[in-house]
Amino acid sequence: MNLLKSLAAVSFVTLCSRVLGFSRDSLIAYIFGSGMVTDAFFVAFKLPNLFRRIFAEGAFSQAFIPILTEYKNAKNIELTKVFIRHASGLLTLIVSLVSLLGIFVAPWVIIVTAPGFSHTTEQFVITVSLIHIIFPYILLISLASLAGSILNTWNFFVVPALSPILLNFSMISFLLLATPYFHPPIMALAWAVLVGGILQFFYQMPSLKKLGLLVLPRIDLRDNAVRRLVRQMASGIIGVSVSQVSLIINTTLASFLEIGSVSWIYYSDRLMEFPIGVLGVALGTILLPALSKSFMSGQQALYSQIMDWGLRLCFLLAIPGSVALCILAKPLTIVLFQYGKFTPFDVTMTQRSLVAYSVGLIGLIVMKVLAPGFYARQDMSTPFKIAIVTLLATQIMNLAFIGPFKHAGLSLSIGLSACLNTGLLYWQLLKKRFFVPQPGWMKFFIRLFIAVLAMAISLFGVSHMIQDWSMGGMPERLLRLSVVCGIGISVYCLMLLIVGFRPRDLYPYNSELLQ
Repeated sequence: MNLLKSLAAVSFVTLCSRVLGFSRDSLIAYIFGSGMVTDAFFVAFKLPNLFRRIFAEGAFSQAFIPILTEYKNAKNIELTKVFIRHASGLLTLIVSLVSLLGIFVAPWVIIVTAPGFSHTTEQFVITVSLIHIIFPYILLISLASLAGSILNTWNFFVVPALSPILLNFSMISFLLLATPYFHPPIMALAWAVLVGGILQFFYQMPSLKKLGLLVLPRIDLRDNAVRRLVRQMASGIIGVSVSQVSLIINTTLASFLEIGSVSWIYYSDRLMEFPIGVLGVALGTILLPALSKSFMSGQQALYSQIMDWGLRLCFLLAIPGSVALCILAKPLTIVLFQYGKFTPFDVTMTQRSLVAYSVGLIGLIVMKVLAPGFYARQDMSTPFKIAIVTLLATQIMNLAFIGPFKHAGLSLSIGLSACLNTGLLYWQLLKKRFFVPQPGWMKFFIRLFIAVLAMAISLFGVSHMIQDWSMGGMPERLLRLSVVCGIGISVYCLMLLIVGFRPRDLYPYNSELLQ
């Protein structure tokens, strides 16, 4: 397995998906703006996504992939298929119960997660209706994530990375073609999410069949491997839930703020998710199977090399990304969202949230590399303890920031807490001797600082030469933004070459061992 090629493939596919996602969000902003109905949809959509991250992409995959890697390397294919059958049965049972429970207790879910909505009867009723349609998406996307975890373990990274495109395609199609036929029109998006989940699940089935790993779920809690999976998931669910609880609390607090606050946070979060998905999630996706394999085979030196390579690549791309997001927050918001009902006031509010988020971008991305360092060793307790500390710190920062900064204060607390989480994870990796950094980090950071500084100066100067970013349609705005970004990227890459970086520095230290 070549890690760099795998990363490039997954990052490119994720990039395409994110671009399509921006098109989707631009359409939502154009058609609905930022107000009561969009706040309702984003709350309803966020809830199944939170459960998905807890049960499927979070605790389940973190516990499932290391055990599946163990079966792949040490067991025959028939035993591996039995484990997959029993693991998928367990996941299906859990998420089915969660989906049904969410549908039946939807009003109480809103009272807990967005109590501010209860003061507006119409908004409350719309949110309940949206949840009733969207919640079954949890089952579909969880099974799609299970299929993706299996394919990733067999180094089929591109197929799972492509599946989110189907959700975006479904939502864009419903926005363009079906919105006028629903009352209220926002309900079209709920059905689009459900259809997208169906497409994401069935799209991966042929690839599983090709590998001979397409099996029907079966519940068997007597299986020793499944019992191990349950134990690992128990710690993982608590750990992952802590960070998701923090997001729910932020949504709860935002529901009490000015109408539109939930939407402004959502739009800025979507811009943040772009670099996180293209780099952080992509790296985490390919590193977990690679780290699990090196740990199972007892190659500690290789394990550290993989971690070191991932961290350097993160800093090389995350630091300039964070600076660029901060400088270009307003142009990005205008170019992507200021159309139709999305007003200049919405731009200002979204910009503030995005600037606050950008402070923590480095932590949010690097965390995606550090966490697999524990999960690959089936150590769930350390990330859990760190998550508890981070949750407490986040709430303290929420209380401190929400007064002066309103919704942007909630975004700032998430970003800063991510940096705290990242620092504690790194400290524990060193303390437990899981990771030994390679030499040359000080020289690396000095070179990186010079290149980022040159890029920041160029971006600041060029972006301020354009007086009115709202002039023209989307193609014209995108062209201007592309020119500015191109200049910033060119200056950054040129300065990296001047200070001594070379393309070979992007390859792992012992790349022949990683093939």
